Amino acid sequence: MARILLVEDDPRIADFVQRGLEAEGHLVEVASDVPDGLARALAADHDLLVLDRMLPSGDGLGLCRALRGRGLTTPVLLLTARNALSDKIEGLRGGGADDYLTKPFAFDELVARVEALVRRGRIAAGPGPEPALRVGDLELDPRTRRARRGGREIELTAKEFALLEFLMLSKGQAVSRSRLLANVWGYGFDPGTKVVDVYIRYLRQKLDEGEAMPLIHTMRGFGYRLAAEPAARATAAQPSGSER
Repeated sequence: MARILLVEDDPRIADFVQRGLEAEGHLVEVASDVPDGLARALAADHDLLVLDRMLPSGDGLGLCRALRGRGLTTPVLLLTARNALSDKIEGLRGGGADDYLTKPFAFDELVARVEALVRRGRIAAGPGPEPALRVGDLELDPRTRRARRGGREIELTAKEFALLEFLMLSKGQAVSRSRLLANVWGYGFDPGTKVVDVYIRYLRQKLDEGEAMPLIHTMRGFGYRLAAEPAARATAAQPSGSER
């Protein structure tokens, strides 16, 4: 599984790429413009950034340059309708991108390029273990699949672990119920059940009960947010980005 950030303003293309890559077993986060893409890229670790060349408030090439200027070395795949050789050279040499895919593209080719870039990035990073995720005094180790809060070990089912991992990867961000359904349960639609709320309740019972500071906060009418801050402040925070 790779953690991928897709920055694409066309909702049809974004939905197509997100659903397809998630069906391949990847975790895909979506942003629709340059400011949101920049914030998400800097807020969490990703294995790959997939950037559309033409975006609102700038373009993918400028976003790539900005990220490289801040020291981010995550592999970047540019998606673009421009197929001139000069555009490709500009993206690969001057923009800091690692690969370039011209629209329209075959999905199988996208998957092959994604997997090659993820492999290359992991080889460059070395064979070290996947780092543990931390929010406040909560720690989740993807390698051993163990969770601890403070010195207390927390037993989680496979689905509870997947839900907590996704929330921790999105720490500080409001995550909609539809994104949780898509990324944790693999649903591309709302099945009309309360499965997300039920599992959030399970996690709260295991993580927050008896603790002075709850970590899981409800974004009323939207979804949930994992953050190590007072509940009143977290609940009052406005969700960022569109519900996906």
